[in-house]
Amino acid sequence: MKCFPFLHGENRDRIRTPKWSWAHSAFSSSGETKRSDSDLTSRNISETSTGSSAGRANFSMIPLRSSNLREFTFSELKSATKNFSHSVMVGEGGFGCVYKGIIKSTEDSSKKLDVAVKQLGRRGLQGHKEWVTEVNVLGVVVHPNLVKLYGYCADDDERGIQRLLVYEYMQNGSVDDHLSPRSHITIPWATRLRIARDTARGLAYLHEEMDFQIIFRDFKSSNILLDEQWNAKLSDFGLARLGPAEGSTHVSTVAVGTMGYASPEYLRTGRLTSKNDVWSYGVFLYELITGRRPLDRNRPKSEQNLLDWVKPYLSDPKKFQLIMDPRLDRMSVVKPAYRLATVANRCLVRNPKSRPMMSEVLVMVSKMVEASEAAGGHESPLHSFSTSEITGNNMEAKNKKRAADHSKLGDIGWFGRLWTAKGFQLQAAGVFCTGVTIVLPWSLETQDKVC
Repeated sequence: MKCFPFLHGENRDRIRTPKWSWAHSAFSSSGETKRSDSDLTSRNISETSTGSSAGRANFSMIPLRSSNLREFTFSELKSATKNFSHSVMVGEGGFGCVYKGIIKSTEDSSKKLDVAVKQLGRRGLQGHKEWVTEVNVLGVVVHPNLVKLYGYCADDDERGIQRLLVYEYMQNGSVDDHLSPRSHITIPWATRLRIARDTARGLAYLHEEMDFQIIFRDFKSSNILLDEQWNAKLSDFGLARLGPAEGSTHVSTVAVGTMGYASPEYLRTGRLTSKNDVWSYGVFLYELITGRRPLDRNRPKSEQNLLDWVKPYLSDPKKFQLIMDPRLDRMSVVKPAYRLATVANRCLVRNPKSRPMMSEVLVMVSKMVEASEAAGGHESPLHSFSTSEITGNNMEAKNKKRAADHSKLGDIGWFGRLWTAKGFQLQAAGVFCTGVTIVLPWSLETQDKVC
């Protein structure tokens, strides 16, 4: 799914190039910060926080911690990826390319590690900002549900500065890969619940469990990677921002993100809070339930916007199973799917202050996982994907599909109603979008989009 910079108000003249997402990580556009292209490692990416009083929030404010990030040379990574051979390329997009590589472990030189090497393309400052942000964030935060960054490369050679990032290799690709109808493996319901729990745990850590808050800002299924055991980890922190400074209510930014995931108030005002991630998480839960993307131009017009499509089915439990992923055993999982939809609806409340914190969401989803396991829901996919299965014949089809999906901007409709579990009652929530100015990716011209 494509990432777009949503511009409005005084920021209309700040046009930037949108980026594509792909299998192992979606590297999308960033860009409201101003940096020198030669300033590769300093920790001074900043945002303006506003609220009751003005303030500054930037990554230089993160408490310094001992970092185990390894600084690689370009020649090391060239060797690790067979000279960046196309045969080991596992992803390609606006940022550059991602390759599978093999490096020696620093703890045991006889042991080799599979890694994913992300190489910045020759497109200048835009990708560089995300490169720096990734190093800033993953260099200081460590959690089982965040993808691990082994190190980076910032070599200067005859072709210029080489900027690369080296991650742990995630054997089973992204959730987006497996929710696709082209996937050879259907993710069972119990595994989908565990993915929901893992991602909630990762977001709760970023929002609430550190001395500082990090807002992911680009939470989506293609940024959720799966390891060999199908554990989910958040990836691609290029758009991440520190939360509001003390005494402030939000961070003012140019609204960026992915169509279908960004919250209505963020699109409308550019005021960023952690509740934007909560909204995105609610959208993702409906992806797990339905197996559909938030915006899909290949479907009939009435079904292209996921949240608009599911809305009429939520008041009647008999109709609800009609929106469930047909690859699931609908009858056996319809009740837990109802319960998960209840959580999604709480995350999708129009008023951001009424949305739960991610720690509250984690408690709710964890109880569902426990109930599933108690009922014997331990099934898992048949096998782990190999690199060729994820990237081989599917790569071309994936890129064509995404190009078709995002040849036009989707309508930004709000899911509009809140369904409650006990009475299946609906509460009006209203329409969310007014006067949002969007940069059209195919023309780089602005257009006022009023919903």
